[in-house]
Amino acid sequence: MPSETPQPGFVLVRPQMGENIGAAARAMWNFGLDRMRVVAPRDGWPSERAVAMASGAGRLLDEAVLCDDIAAAVADCHYVYATTARPRELVKPVFSPERAMQDAAERIAAGERVAVLFGPERAGLENADIAQANAIISVPVNPKFASLNLGQCVLLTAYEWMRTAGEVTHFENDPKGDWASGREIEALAAHYEERLDDARFFYPPEKAEGMKVNLRNLWSRLPLTRTDVQMLHGVLRQLVRGKDR
Repeated sequence: MPSETPQPGFVLVRPQMGENIGAAARAMWNFGLDRMRVVAPRDGWPSERAVAMASGAGRLLDEAVLCDDIAAAVADCHYVYATTARPRELVKPVFSPERAMQDAAERIAAGERVAVLFGPERAGLENADIAQANAIISVPVNPKFASLNLGQCVLLTAYEWMRTAGEVTHFENDPKGDWASGREIEALAAHYEERLDDARFFYPPEKAEGMKVNLRNLWSRLPLTRTDVQMLHGVLRQLVRGKDR
């Protein structure tokens, strides 16, 4: 069983090599983290190569949660960070690894569940992936060689977590701040996308996918409570009823 120590979940998105998954597990366990989620690994799951590379951290792989997509991986989370070394056109808060883990520790101390997304080795996270996160962790690397190995990126983030975690005073969450989970935000996004599709909002067709990513990015950027989400569902339902009358 994963430990009960408050910590972020680390989500490996479409990892391509078992060895890198094992290296990520080893890096996590070096710094006391043991909540791994794996999204659609290229070479299947479980992975013998990952176990061989984990070298003592195999328990993390045994307990890792296998998910079909990012939405499922962060469904129970209230705040999600996406790691990237490349500039992005999506408008989101951007943290250094150190500041991101400070923010994560504060959120976890307040009772929130958080996760960090790590992209596949070849090209990292796509914009559609990052649109599902609330903030970006920008890793400062050599701009002439921005490629960062998956295990290295996990190690860097886990190290910053350990440096920060002991410095935060835990406190009770404000009962008025009942933040919406990833599952609730995803349902809201799907509701609006479906209705806007019906209204032919996503036009012209060649721009539809980009418009949907931007809309999803907007939802993930907003700090929404469960009450906010319920209200926004109600607003849309009422607008549709009014149009049908």
